[in-house]
Amino acid sequence: MIKNYFIGLIGSNGFVGKNFTKIFKKKKIQFLGITRENYKDFLKTDFDYLINAAMPSKRFWAKNNPELDYEETVEKTLYFIQNYNFKKFIHISSVSARCQLNTVYGQNKKKSENIVIKNSNNLILRLGPIYGEFLDKGVLVDMKNSNTVFIDGSSKYSFTNIDWIAEWILNNLDNYTGIKEIGSKDFIVLEQLAKKINSKSNFNGEIDNQIIEDSSSYDSKSEDVFKFLQKYGKK
Repeated sequence: MIKNYFIGLIGSNGFVGKNFTKIFKKKKIQFLGITRENYKDFLKTDFDYLINAAMPSKRFWAKNNPELDYEETVEKTLYFIQNYNFKKFIHISSVSARCQLNTVYGQNKKKSENIVIKNSNNLILRLGPIYGEFLDKGVLVDMKNSNTVFIDGSSKYSFTNIDWIAEWILNNLDNYTGIKEIGSKDFIVLEQLAKKINSKSNFNGEIDNQIIEDSSSYDSKSEDVFKFLQKYGKK
């Protein structure tokens, strides 16, 4: 029997997916979590909205494993587009598809977007740096642990809480199509953030600005990341 679900969430076991799941359950939204283990079980399922939150977020891994990153980012996006039934496909991408086209990571993100955008009803959401429950890697974790950060310390990051993103999506499922960047309306300079949290991290790398474009209408602020970092790692 073919079932209908309001939302299908691809990548529900990942960092983004786990946080989306938390918000969906809190809001009592009908959804189905789709993972590496069960994705073939739902090829005949009808979804109102299919959210792809499964693309890898490891930029340095992508650089060292370009073929695998292409498979996980581009080929799997094409698979979901071709093999699932949905009224609208919502693709969780990255601002790297705009500002890092000189990297494998950014190039593959853009290629995946090119697949999704062929249907004018679909929505591509480009995210910047994100944080929230279940975070276990990335710039914030490195700074919190005083590890080396392989980015220039003068880089500007628009940090956004993943819970804010999940709620924004729920409130705007039908309001947009095409490509839209969502996140905090301001940014933090990484070396200033490190100083404020008393991190001993060294910065060693190129400038990597991750800023959300056209963000003036959003109410999320990058400075909220300080509250998260104060609690991070504490039980």
